[in-house]
Amino acid sequence: MATVRPGDQPVLLVVDLQVGVVANIWEGDRVVANAARSVATARAAGVPVIWVQHADDELVHGSPEWQLAAGLEPADGEPILHKHFNSSWEQTTLHELLGELGVTHVVLAGAATNWCIRATAYGALERGYDLTLVKDAHSTEPLEFADGRVVPAAHIIDDLNITARWVSYPGVTNTTVAAADLTFTG
Repeated sequence: MATVRPGDQPVLLVVDLQVGVVANIWEGDRVVANAARSVATARAAGVPVIWVQHADDELVHGSPEWQLAAGLEPADGEPILHKHFNSSWEQTTLHELLGELGVTHVVLAGAATNWCIRATAYGALERGYDLTLVKDAHSTEPLEFADGRVVPAAHIIDDLNITARWVSYPGVTNTTVAAADLTFTG
């Protein structure tokens, strides 16, 4: 059972918006712009921003593809976590860092919707954090099956946006918001 966290301290978590990832996602430029807008909103409200970068055999740590996308620049003092699994929680210090900051509410943006964003969102809820998914600041590639069927990226994004509003965990709240409507005040 999730640990319900008292309080209302938010954090903006920006996951895997890296050059090699956004090059292939649906409407990548728009998604990066909406993530940058969300970062600006968080900073203006004094809300911590945490950056996450994925590395694996295809997205090699330190390579040009591994770098954050243009327009996304961590400010001095903003933590950058490095991960090797879909979930930003697995074998990282994210949970400990959020504890140090007194975070109770994760606001989430990034890529890829059906892999790292979904796993990170569920991980937040399972750990007792409230969750807000920035519904126009995450994306993915179309999902292609061996038999030729294709699930368009927009459908995958819509699915997670609906799920993020309706999935139910004990003692936590979850919703979605557009980047233009994101606020960190009551």
